[in-house]
Amino acid sequence: MKPTIAGIQQVGIGVPDVHEAFKWYRKHFGMDIPVFEEAAEANLMLPYTGGKPHMRHAILAINMKGGGGFEIWQYTSRKPEPPSFTLQLGDLGFFCARIKSSDVRASYDFLKSKKVDLISDIVKDPVGNEMFYLRDPWNNLFQIVKSESWFGSGMQLTGGPSGMMIGVTDIERSKKFYSEILGYDTVVYDKEGLFDDLKNIPSGHLTIRRVLLKHSKPRVGVFSRLLGESEIELIKCYDRSPRKIFENRFWGDQGFIHLCFDITNQKAMKELCAAKGHPFTVDSGEKFDMGEAAGHFSYIEDPDGALIEFVETKKIPILKKLGWYLDLRKRDALKPLPDWMLKALKFNRVRD
Repeated sequence: MKPTIAGIQQVGIGVPDVHEAFKWYRKHFGMDIPVFEEAAEANLMLPYTGGKPHMRHAILAINMKGGGGFEIWQYTSRKPEPPSFTLQLGDLGFFCARIKSSDVRASYDFLKSKKVDLISDIVKDPVGNEMFYLRDPWNNLFQIVKSESWFGSGMQLTGGPSGMMIGVTDIERSKKFYSEILGYDTVVYDKEGLFDDLKNIPSGHLTIRRVLLKHSKPRVGVFSRLLGESEIELIKCYDRSPRKIFENRFWGDQGFIHLCFDITNQKAMKELCAAKGHPFTVDSGEKFDMGEAAGHFSYIEDPDGALIEFVETKKIPILKKLGWYLDLRKRDALKPLPDWMLKALKFNRVRD
């Protein structure tokens, strides 16, 4: 059996205050359903935390309209460090998260009314799609983009993350990685030059090559309908030497710490990644418990060292108040969960 990918499960975001960040993301992006919350020691990420375990507090939050989640992650045994330099377009790693919207202009008006730091007007990408950029209070960059891939309905205009803009050193090498391992095998556009939609981003006035990738095959798996479609944009800069976004910092420090995919069959994924020259650097093993949820996680590095996480989910809470926890080991891993079952997660919503 080959490994399969259900979609982007979550974007990991390192923050200085997990509860303050959760409040901001649910107020502005509708990420208001906590799948799990846990304070514990992170003792398996030693290659990326200075060889020592550290205490942390994490909340995985989702939006019932669909898309991935946010794993909001805070060190509690040390001060989470921000970058020591201003991040610029083309710097290596996860630079900008894509957030899907059912109405880009209405989303712009809503976020403007909330005094969010909008760093562009509504602009168009190389194929004419409307979008805009903003920063959260911790200087993380987000791109609000139009989407037709939805799970639930509601007044909230935005869903969860539906992709990532990633700085790379070699476009062709990175295209191969994201295609052969993660299934982003279709080029939406491949353009080189100067781009008006990027001019308000640091170094966005310089010459770059940008390639937007999508997956040609529908995602499969128990959460595939919830997680939906996604895209990856690769950025290569020519007029400056890029720096690693997490240069001289730990995984878990401030910023986008990883891009996580929900998968089936970790064993087959491990074999695939090793065969492609990207062996697992972290492997939790079969029995990893995060209190309210459980699963098997692993990490690999993309060609420039950005961390890709794979999670094979074993257990999730559906209705915490009633003690309803879903054991996914008893279900067909390739068959989407019934919509009504996932929509029951709305009863865990945190309201302000």
